[in-house]
Amino acid sequence: MVNFIETQKPLLSRLMKMAGLRPIEVELEPGTTMHVWAPKHHVGKKGTTISPLEPTAADAKKKKKKKGPESRPNVVLIHGFAAEGNVTWQFNFGVLVSRYNLYIPDLMFFGKSTTASADRSPDFQAECVAGALAQLGVARCDVVGFSYGGMVAFKLAEARPELVRSLCVSGSVVAMTDTVNRETMERLGAGSSAELLMPDTLKGLKALLSVSMYKKMWFPDRFYKDYLKVMFTNRKERMELLQGLITSNMDAKIPVFQQKIMLLWGEEDKIFNIELAKKMKEQLGDNCFLYGIRKAGHLLHVERPCAYNRQLQRWFAYVNSTAGGDQAS
Repeated sequence: MVNFIETQKPLLSRLMKMAGLRPIEVELEPGTTMHVWAPKHHVGKKGTTISPLEPTAADAKKKKKKKGPESRPNVVLIHGFAAEGNVTWQFNFGVLVSRYNLYIPDLMFFGKSTTASADRSPDFQAECVAGALAQLGVARCDVVGFSYGGMVAFKLAEARPELVRSLCVSGSVVAMTDTVNRETMERLGAGSSAELLMPDTLKGLKALLSVSMYKKMWFPDRFYKDYLKVMFTNRKERMELLQGLITSNMDAKIPVFQQKIMLLWGEEDKIFNIELAKKMKEQLGDNCFLYGIRKAGHLLHVERPCAYNRQLQRWFAYVNSTAGGDQAS
């Protein structure tokens, strides 16, 4: 029987290619490969990656003479826990791709990204994203992170301030502490984050979508069954990723970020509510801004994509207007 979700993927891939993106598999080290949707100028006629890590003097001179797609600001979109990159950002990449060099990685154990490493921490995910961007010649970028991807984005910004110019994070926290995890699970009536985020039954998936969206939406059971078969693969490894997220209250600290940060939030987010976002804004200081989107839950970029995309573009316009040319590929 045809899987509805699986059949959607080729269409989505075709749309992304029409928009000028190409799928690239970047080997970071033996046993670790990250799949990234990247601008087509990285890919030669035979599909090989051609962006140099260290441009030659001739390359720099040529770039000064003629500004091409490579001169655009770089934007990285990091997905959450329920789906890989292209599925997560399918309603958002189209408004960005004409103005920015867009990079959409699949984190480890999502999509086609795999690793033989035993490290399951968000720090390792951030390290892999940084390594892939380095191989693609990206020296400076603005990062957008959703939910689990937001935690990875925070780690990336903390570890690589020379790489990350700004952050836009939705439905996430700087660190998933024991307290935040316990309070969140109790409020949602879930026994654990694995029970909530890695459902294996129709009832579990329906419960996850119910708490993730402001407006209840009806889908046939066939849709839920197809989604379960396709989107929740690598279950053992993803369970370990969830375990690797939890940080002891004793070890938790709020880093001093050098970047400007936008917290773009669904005002009806039931997983990480707007009050948590307000508290996080206070902790992050004057370089952090908060904007709430009405009638939107945790999946605000899917539920209200037009409002989300509009604010995202405004954020990038602000960042670029105040950066003074601080962006290079």
